[in-house]
Amino acid sequence: MDSWQAIADPSRRQILVLLSQRGEVTAGEIAENFTSTRSAISQHLAVLRAAGLVSMTAQGRRRLYRLHLPALQEVRSQIESFWTQELDTLAQEATAIADQRNPGHDRKTAR
Repeated sequence: MDSWQAIADPSRRQILVLLSQRGEVTAGEIAENFTSTRSAISQHLAVLRAAGLVSMTAQGRRRLYRLHLPALQEVRSQIESFWTQELDTLAQEATAIADQRNPGHDRKTAR
């Protein structure tokens, strides 16, 4: 599963927020913050791990989960790239509208 499919689920996004606030957390501690069953939380954690968004370390019988920052940084980069493209398009459209309203106005010399 890719990162976008994994974070599409609201419960999984809440798990990511919880991990960002607390650092390393056991599955039981995560489950305490949800009305879902521990089994459902474990399934969500498995999806997040498969997507590379969360890593797990075993300490005896305990399993500690934490964010896997490189994967989250990749998601962030993709979002930033999208907004950069959208804002560039918006700027071009605004320039075109301004040019239509003021056809004789030279923006370069007006600065």
